[in-house]
Amino acid sequence: MSAEPRDTPGETEDVKNIDDIDDIEVRDPVSAPDADGVPRRTTRRFPLFTRDTARPEGGGRAAPGDAPAPARQWPIIAVLGLVALGLLLTTFDQFRIGTILIGVALLGGAVLRWLLPGVGMLAVRSRFTDIATYGVLGAAIVLLALMAQPNPWLQIPFLKDTLHFTVDS
Repeated sequence: MSAEPRDTPGETEDVKNIDDIDDIEVRDPVSAPDADGVPRRTTRRFPLFTRDTARPEGGGRAAPGDAPAPARQWPIIAVLGLVALGLLLTTFDQFRIGTILIGVALLGGAVLRWLLPGVGMLAVRSRFTDIATYGVLGAAIVLLALMAQPNPWLQIPFLKDTLHFTVDS
């Protein structure tokens, strides 16, 4: 047996076609245009794939451009600060309060994303997707924290019946 790679009839033709791709030059529509309206930057990406990625709606700065960086990104800093505080509380045996605070931080992120036109790095996808994701995750975390044992603050009777039904079967 030979360790050399074997050429199949179409293999060498594919390699030649791939080499031809290096000669393709596509204008990058994301770059700033020059005086003639033509983008300044060029890219060597293959033109059949995505050529640009738009910023999420609302992904602009939350404060003017001349403000310091923390002030421009205050929405994400506020959400992450509350999450960090919640995690800190959970390390000091305040599990329920800490996890509720984490859920409330995510719900607050959903509200900020809904109300503010520009939220900086808090914007990840479209406005609807961000609100739905932050809202569902925040609500789930809060509900789970309220139902955590021992001595749950929230009891949902049909869940207990469902548990007994699945365990007894």
